[in-house]
Amino acid sequence: QLQACGGGLVQAGGSLRLSCAASGLSFSRYAMAWFRQAPGKEREFVAVITISGIIYYADSVKGRFTISRDNTKLTVYLQMNSLKPEDTAVYYCAAALSHYTEAYQYDYWGQGTLVTVSS
Repeated sequence: QLQACGGGLVQAGGSLRLSCAASGLSFSRYAMAWFRQAPGKEREFVAVITISGIIYYADSVKGRFTISRDNTKLTVYLQMNSLKPEDTAVYYCAAALSHYTEAYQYDYWGQGTLVTVSS
């Protein structure tokens, strides 16, 4: 029900834009989030946007990443600028009925898209 895309290989300092398209759920009723999981690490919160457009970011991405949503296209985006090698991870979109920051609180997950940042 969530399909993420847009990952790839980019040099440090570069940019990528991730997209996550929803189907089969009432998109406008859900807070939409991005998480990421680096090799050997736990899945971590990146950003969330509420149904009213309020946004929260992890400290590690503040000022570099921007989350947005288009309810008409049932899509959430993650614009990633000034990428660093430590941003390398599989990025997942997720949906929940509130703006949680813990992965276990999310009901729906996309399949993940790999972002690799080379130094």
